[in-house]
Amino acid sequence: MLHKETLSHAVVRRYANFQPTAWGDYFLSHHYNNTMEDEEMVMKQVEEMTEAVRSMFGDAKKCSEKLSLIDLIQRLGLYYYFEDEINEVLGLMHNASNLDEEDVDLYTMALRFRLLRQKGFFVSCEIFNKYTNESGDFKESITKDEVGLLSLYEASHLRMKGENILDKALAFTTTQLQAIAMDSNSPFSQEVKFSLKWPIYKAMPRFMSRHYISLYQNNPLKDNVLLTFAKLDYNSLQKLYQKELGEFSRWWKDMMLREQLCFARDRAVECYTWAMGVYYEPKYSSGRILLAKVIAFLSILDDMYDAYATFEELQLFTHSIERWDVNCIEMLPNYMKGLYETILEVYEGIEKDICKVDNIPFAFDCAKEAMKNQCRAFFMEAKWFNEGYIPTVEEYMKVSITSAAYYVFASISFLTIGNNAASKQVYEWAQTDPILLRATSVIGRFVNDIASHKFEQERGHVASAVECYMKQYGVSEEEAVTELQKQVVNAWKDIIEDYMKSSKLFPSFILDHVLNVARLSDLFYKEEDGYTFADGETKRFITLMLKNPMPI
Repeated sequence: MLHKETLSHAVVRRYANFQPTAWGDYFLSHHYNNTMEDEEMVMKQVEEMTEAVRSMFGDAKKCSEKLSLIDLIQRLGLYYYFEDEINEVLGLMHNASNLDEEDVDLYTMALRFRLLRQKGFFVSCEIFNKYTNESGDFKESITKDEVGLLSLYEASHLRMKGENILDKALAFTTTQLQAIAMDSNSPFSQEVKFSLKWPIYKAMPRFMSRHYISLYQNNPLKDNVLLTFAKLDYNSLQKLYQKELGEFSRWWKDMMLREQLCFARDRAVECYTWAMGVYYEPKYSSGRILLAKVIAFLSILDDMYDAYATFEELQLFTHSIERWDVNCIEMLPNYMKGLYETILEVYEGIEKDICKVDNIPFAFDCAKEAMKNQCRAFFMEAKWFNEGYIPTVEEYMKVSITSAAYYVFASISFLTIGNNAASKQVYEWAQTDPILLRATSVIGRFVNDIASHKFEQERGHVASAVECYMKQYGVSEEEAVTELQKQVVNAWKDIIEDYMKSSKLFPSFILDHVLNVARLSDLFYKEEDGYTFADGETKRFITLMLKNPMPI
């Protein structure tokens, strides 16, 4: 949509007519009824249950029992309470020499494979050869083992390039599980339906926990201590998220960015959800709020560069960001001034409150440079649109991997966990454009483009990966999307491989902050642009995670 303003001369602008927020002022005005006594009671219950669950590690004697306990704890969202115990058990299992012992069933073998690879330990995929025939295909006999099939399916998502047996495992189990999902008489029907859409490795942790708690409470063999613990923890964290979101929403409102930048998407709740998805543990509370603010900036900048601002205004803004000087504000159009000033203020607060305390000025320099690179990438895309240029896929990816914003995500998430957690080596690693970070950006860029390109092209937008691929190779939209989806699959394989290599150098939580962004892309863009059109499936997900508590 085009819109004319009365200035010194007529300016033609593009409006996307984005939907308003799906949440109104719900989180801004939400009241919390917890008393100090309530919180102390919950804390006491959690302490008692933590000790009870910790004793379960000693009670579990068999390999299968230990693996099932770890899987259950992780899927219920309780991993961060028992990280040391889990790491110890998996480390011992990885060093054991009996990974392919004959008496281990398919369920246990696939579960051990998945849990060890999730932790960054290499396990050979050849352990599954015993379930294949002379032609290398999986034996029909395992189709009767529904639990084993599902475990193998989940394990196959942790495959790397060249692991053909796992490619075959995914295809084979998917076909079998689709039949189970359609069988209303199968006790696994609902679990299988969910897994086919949301495999464990690719699912956002809190979203997975919400689902699995609901599933586990219907299990006749459930452990009531674990179930109650998971519900208490889920609700306790949800209340913490609500408080954080209330604080962030007040900041969002007080900055009056909605009023000054009415052309942009009003997605404060979704911005916070992205931050919460990067790191959900309670110890990252202040970091989540800061990351949500930066994500909000990225969202506004995306809309400003994509549509509203003129090319000349974008030149001024990009130059101002590169100079990073509050005195540049005078050269900007009025509607840009508040945004520019607020960005500098938030980053100044980060430098003052975090960097000086932890003595990591190099971390702040990396974070600031990431934002500068972000605006440079946005500007190049605006330049292409202004010139009517459709780049090659290679040209597009050099720029759009950066414009996907995941390098900014990484720089801020590393910075806000402190010097003791994110060392200088972590930032040096991130600056080498590691495969893990690049593959995450590829996934984010392609799934976003596939989901949103039709809407964006209708309103006038730089060519997406879909249009670039269609033009360069002379193929249809359907063929282009199919090829990009293949590249998303390959990017996930790259993530697995580089995660295992990098886990020898850095703590897993550093790598998980990058991995979780890929999971968020999968959540928001699986079937639609769930960020732009936030009143569909995305609203349901957020309602479950941030609004509706688990009934106890």
